[in-house]
Amino acid sequence: MSFDLITMGRVSVDVYPKQIGVPLEDVESFGKYLGGSPTNVAVAAAKYGRRAAVITRTGDDPFGRFVHKALQGYGVDDRYVTAVHGLPTPLAFCEIFPPDDFPLYFYRYPKAPDLEIRPDELDLEAIHEARIVWATVTGLSQEPSREATLRALTEHPGQTVIDLDYRPMLWDDPGEAPHWAGLALQQAKVAVGNLEECEVAVGEREPQAAASAILERGPELAIVKMGPDGVLAATQDEMVQVPPVKIDVVNGLGAGDAFGGAICHGLLAGWDLRRLIEFAGAAGAIVASRIACSDAMPAQDEVEALLKETG
Repeated sequence: MSFDLITMGRVSVDVYPKQIGVPLEDVESFGKYLGGSPTNVAVAAAKYGRRAAVITRTGDDPFGRFVHKALQGYGVDDRYVTAVHGLPTPLAFCEIFPPDDFPLYFYRYPKAPDLEIRPDELDLEAIHEARIVWATVTGLSQEPSREATLRALTEHPGQTVIDLDYRPMLWDDPGEAPHWAGLALQQAKVAVGNLEECEVAVGEREPQAAASAILERGPELAIVKMGPDGVLAATQDEMVQVPPVKIDVVNGLGAGDAFGGAICHGLLAGWDLRRLIEFAGAAGAIVASRIACSDAMPAQDEVEALLKETG
């Protein structure tokens, strides 16, 4: 079986409060959801009917078993999800203060098992045959995940996407991130990141300058997420800027993952650049209007309906 999409990197169990506008110390009830950015991207793509798999690692514990159960329920192939004895499955807690304050607390100690993805355990044939391979800068933060991530990007002959996903608290030395992000960009056909992530990766925060700097490093498509100003996307021949979809935000944490899954879906469908970015922006907006991430991923008809409604 060949896959439309293989993602690799972070996984977690997201423990999100059911009370909005309440600090964690006062929250009385929580929901448990599948999480981790590349894992959510695979879930989002599967919701559009794409054959998706994720390469990651969990603890050998009940939360690890939950990850397998959740992936199977979403239609994501879990054959490349393996356990690391002695390391717990990561947890992530958040607080929800709409419209734009969502503090996130990672529990990835003493080391996240998804950073134990090893290059010699990769199914290189499956990676080579997949239509898209999606990896993240966070996967470059420690070995052996770093070598495995670069190996996957190098081995794949087609569409490779690097999510500039940068969270300084997940690096032993955040100062190393620009170097490793630069190496990953040389192997990627598409790069996706927000303004802060672009600044870390290429030293540019102004959107057009950031897109140009990304393209100079090798990718054929640069996608710069500008928050309340929408999204700018550029190739060597074309640049489009798409405004955000107006929606009442509940929890913005899953919007980027929904955006990423929609980007993969649109790339696989061969959409033109403007349709690709408009669709992805609407998918992200839908998830931002809901509490969960993985559970909130929309189907294509939901996204199309929102685009039609908002013009």
